Amino acid sequence: MSLPTVLIVDDEIRSLEALRRTLEEDFTVFTASNVDAALEILRQEFIQIIVCDQRMPVQSGVTFLKHVRADWPDVVRIMLSGYTDTEDIIAGINEAGIFQYLLKPWQPEQLMLVLRSAADVYRLQLENQRLSLELRDSPALLAERVANKRQHVREKFSLDRVARAPDSPLNATCEMIDRIAPYDISVLITGESGTGKELLAHALHYRSGRAAQAFVTQNCGALPDALLEAELFGYKRGAFTGAYSDRVGLFQQADGGTIFLDEIGETTPSFQVKLLRVLQEGEIRPLGSPRSVQVNVRVIAATNRDLEEEVRAGRLRQDLYYRIANLTMHLPPLRERPMDIPLIAEGLLQRAMRQLNRKVRGFTPETLDCFKAYRWPGNVRELQNEILRILALTDSEWLEARLLSPKVLRAAMEESEEQQLDLLAGLDGSLKDRMEQLEARLIRETLIRHRWNKTHAAQELGLSRVGLRSKLVRYGMDKT
Repeated sequence: MSLPTVLIVDDEIRSLEALRRTLEEDFTVFTASNVDAALEILRQEFIQIIVCDQRMPVQSGVTFLKHVRADWPDVVRIMLSGYTDTEDIIAGINEAGIFQYLLKPWQPEQLMLVLRSAADVYRLQLENQRLSLELRDSPALLAERVANKRQHVREKFSLDRVARAPDSPLNATCEMIDRIAPYDISVLITGESGTGKELLAHALHYRSGRAAQAFVTQNCGALPDALLEAELFGYKRGAFTGAYSDRVGLFQQADGGTIFLDEIGETTPSFQVKLLRVLQEGEIRPLGSPRSVQVNVRVIAATNRDLEEEVRAGRLRQDLYYRIANLTMHLPPLRERPMDIPLIAEGLLQRAMRQLNRKVRGFTPETLDCFKAYRWPGNVRELQNEILRILALTDSEWLEARLLSPKVLRAAMEESEEQQLDLLAGLDGSLKDRMEQLEARLIRETLIRHRWNKTHAAQELGLSRVGLRSKLVRYGMDKT
């Protein structure tokens, strides 16, 4: 249990040291020899009690404690003075709201008694605030609200909400999640960046028996070892420079639930040793703490690397790999799921319309064709950015292909020889009919690439503008 914190403000250094020595066994003591230093401590530390001298240069104790009362009203304020000035005492009680007025020379026993009472007052203040908040609503109503929020989160991360077509390669992965979710084993999700690994981790958690407990995430590649260790395992106040208060780590926050460690392949061998111990022993030790803390956590890890290759190269410990990969599932990239792209794009469009406060009817068929032809190296994140871009640029109720980025437009024309053969095999009717279908396809793709500039498209196709226009009318593609 942490000690109550007290800040002593006195311009006499000998008095500060005497007070600190008297109190340091029962309190966490901070000292300041002037008001500016005291204010800085108040901004950085969690102070419960202030003991302040009345007569100080620049500003009196009453004036300072009035400021404290305004900005930190919960702090218990105690005045300390060598003078029995009645006006000071009255001002301290009425204006600064002091808890006690102590005279110098102070007696250790009396001082300790007053500060213990002040600590109790602070604790009771917090307890009263907490109870007031809890009593504001009935227990039944609070339970109903929690249950509704939990159900909303379950629905948000349900496997049924994962956008995929009936013939999507992602279906097998979702079926595997459904089967393994009830079993308390570690899972490794592999796949390129932006494919939605965290989304599947959420679905796995909310499909499991741990769904009512916490789900916390940490990108292991985003922090250096020291900060990553502090974030995951927590620390005690004073464990390192800047550790001004205790911090509960993510493993402890996830106790009873699930922790998602993204980019696990980015960790260093030295950190991997510490993580392995946590997974083997089921306990963590916060930095600066002499004691370990037991935790019951399911680990879901994710990576865009080939971890077996990382093990062979000596960059990942083999024993850690087997700990985090009781079961491995692969999330295919977007280019291997072209049948899912229209569904994913529609969901992203709904989100983009809310974000930009714009409303459109949807995508044109040409736009979706370009989406399916592009390889999306950035996967879903890149698709999301492209949709935001064309939604911001459009002046129409439909999102047209002419607004797409050049790289996406070019992809519509960069079909492989095999794709061209598939196109010819899919044409129906007589030779004349098939030639017309192929001609219409080539004209449409040329117009898309030139953003429906008929002059430029006609020049590329070797047609006059009038000749191109007649073909557009013939094939029902005239937009003017």
